[in-house]
Amino acid sequence: MTMKKLLIATAVAAAAFGVQAKDIVDTAVAAGNFKTLVAALKAADLVPTLKGAGPFTVFAPTDDAFAKIPKADLDALLKDKAKLKAVLTYHVVPGKVMSTDLKAGNVKTVQGSEVMVNTMGGAMVNGAKVVAADVAADNGVIHAIDTVLMPK
Repeated sequence: MTMKKLLIATAVAAAAFGVQAKDIVDTAVAAGNFKTLVAALKAADLVPTLKGAGPFTVFAPTDDAFAKIPKADLDALLKDKAKLKAVLTYHVVPGKVMSTDLKAGNVKTVQGSEVMVNTMGGAMVNGAKVVAADVAADNGVIHAIDTVLMPK
């Protein structure tokens, strides 16, 4: 093999294997319908956590879900870092749980409280409908939901 061919082969291999994997945060950004969630994760300083090894299952409220919250209430939540962190971690379950592995019942969240998963007639979490399931990320999975979950 000539030096030129070796250099080309090395460059092609580096390009093929150099594709950066997408974590939960990058996957949410790329999806395009989680802008408010990503902004909230930044405000709560949770981006480094969800870029970590995981694995995580995130029941991720879409932008439409956040739009259901009155603007003044959402603005207040985004400014209250402790409450925001509690709300956001209430949407996260340890481990990678694909929709086919969801089982009805209570599931403990990273926040510490439990959410109720219902699988009858489509997956739901505390009454929020899963509108897009199994959005895979390298460190877990995202299930988009139509309502922001609030811990009790």
